[in-house]
This record gives sequence, structure tokens and C-alpha cells, in this order.
Amino acid sequence: MEERSTHPERMPPPGYAPRRTVRQRRSPRRSLAAFGAGALSGLVIAAIAHFAAGSGRSAHLSRSSRPHPTSRLSSQTAVTPPRAAGHTPPEEAPILMYHVINPPPPGAPFPGLYVPKEEFAEQMHALKSAGYVAVTLSELEANWKEGAPLPAGKPVVITFDNGYRSQYENALPVLREMGWRAVENIQLSGLPPSQGGLTEEQVRGLLAAGWELDTQGYSHAELTALSPAELHFQIAVARQTLQHRYHVPVNWFCYPSGHYDQQVIEAVKEAGFIGSTTVIPGWAGPTSEPYRLPRIRVLGGTTGPQLLSLIEGSRSLPPPPPSYTS
Repeated sequence: MEERSTHPERMPPPGYAPRRTVRQRRSPRRSLAAFGAGALSGLVIAAIAHFAAGSGRSAHLSRSSRPHPTSRLSSQTAVTPPRAAGHTPPEEAPILMYHVINPPPPGAPFPGLYVPKEEFAEQMHALKSAGYVAVTLSELEANWKEGAPLPAGKPVVITFDNGYRSQYENALPVLREMGWRAVENIQLSGLPPSQGGLTEEQVRGLLAAGWELDTQGYSHAELTALSPAELHFQIAVARQTLQHRYHVPVNWFCYPSGHYDQQVIEAVKEAGFIGSTTVIPGWAGPTSEPYRLPRIRVLGGTTGPQLLSLIEGSRSLPPPPPSYTS
């Protein structure tokens, strides 16, 4: 059956600028540590032999002491660029938002949410040529909180909403070829495989490729209109279900349609999520409110250079407001 986007993440109108609620974030710079080794000198009398096979190996520090979210699922992981050793300063990053990675079908109600595979590939290669490298939200959070090193380059987080099949069929091959991974914000109902949704096996394929699994809740509901009990089901039960099904943390929430208020934020916190993402454009950084992280929507028809301009133009925008319902 044709894959259709039925859940638009409502976007603020062009030029939207919510009232500044915190001081503008500064963009810290990464510092690199150089490590040198001394060379042996003197007259060579005879050949030196019998070095221990393991004596030449250098120790590499891992990003964090926490296991990778997919470590219980598969030994297969995505290839990522080498990481800098030691602690590094916290970094700001744009978080990109995608939906369907296919051309829009005739009569699609929200054609802007469709990005054809060729456009997506061009955008990803433009990011790479500009020095960006894809990271997950949890990697970014570890950098902010622990100084954990990120892959060499400028970090960018690539997120996919709802759980469309084209994200597996069309986005995954592009990112895998680049050695990049992404974040899947899946919903548990309302988008079955018969209507273009991901199968459980495809979700496991994303995880095996190193993707991070997060959620938009159980059924992409209008959370600001729900009772506390309904919020618990949509948010906490959704997280528990995904944790049990796929054996991954599911640490980040994505507000359906971008709508949230203080009651919704409190329900997200009570469910154990460490943060959440919005549809308000901007960059996320160590001083960002973790339950109101900005994201940049990428629409169909956006070229690689246009995406780079969109990202750079979003850097100095004010943070998302305390609530957003329209």
C-alpha cells in the first residue's frame, strides 16, 4: 500500500521567533589533544626481533562507560569516524527532522513532508562535505554531561518521525554507506506496515545498523488535550513497550505534532525520559532546556546548499518557548 504521511508535525510560520527565555547559547570550540611517541636512536648493531604481538597496540577511550543501545541486539554496528581521545568541551548541534523518504504520491495532504531518496542523498553528502558528522541524541547528551568525545567533525543529529518504511528502505542505505547513523522516533500504533509503517524486523535492522530508537508516543496523540492517565499510557507505556520489545533504552521523547505544555513535560519526565525534541527550529546545546530541544524541519525540494544555509540560519534563533500548541 502507498506510504502516506498522515501526521504532520506542525511547523511555526516562516520567521517565527519565540520570546527568548534563556540567554543565547554560545558555541564552544573543540580542543584536540596531541599525543606523541619518542623514537629509538643509536647505532644499529643487529636486528631487534621478537616484539610481543600486542605491545604495539594503543588504547582507545570509549565515548562513555554506558553500553551502546544496540549491544544486546546484535554485534553489528555502524562504522563511525575515529573519536578524539579524552574529554572534550560540550558542543552545539543542529537536530534535523525528516518524515517520508520518497516522492509525494498524487493527492498527498502534506507533500512537503516527502523527501525523495535522491534529494536526501544529496543533502547528506552536502553535510559531509561541509564537515558535519552524524551522531545520536545520547552521544550528544554524553558530550554535554560528561565531556565524552564525539566523532571528528561538526556534530549533527538526523531524526526520523513516525516510523515510515521508506526510512528503512531509502534512508538507511544512504547513511550506512557513509558510516552514519540516525534516530528513529517511532509510534506504536496508527501506522501499520500495510499503510507504509515499519515492521518489527525493519526496526531491528535499524538498531543493528547503530540507529537510536526513541518514540513519539503510542499513537501520535494530541497530548495537550489528554488526562494524566491518558498521558501515562501515551508516554510511559509506549516507552516500556519499546524497551521490552527491542531491549534498548528509549531515552528521548518526540512531541507529536510538536505540541507540549507543562503537564506534558512533567509526564515525559515521570516516564523516565532524559529529554525531548520539539518542532521549533534552532540548535541544541549544553545550556538548552533538555525537554524543549529545537529541531530543524527538512522539506521536500531542499537542495544540499539550501540545507546548509537553513542550518546556519537557525544557529542564533531563540530557544523553544515553555509551551507550544499551535
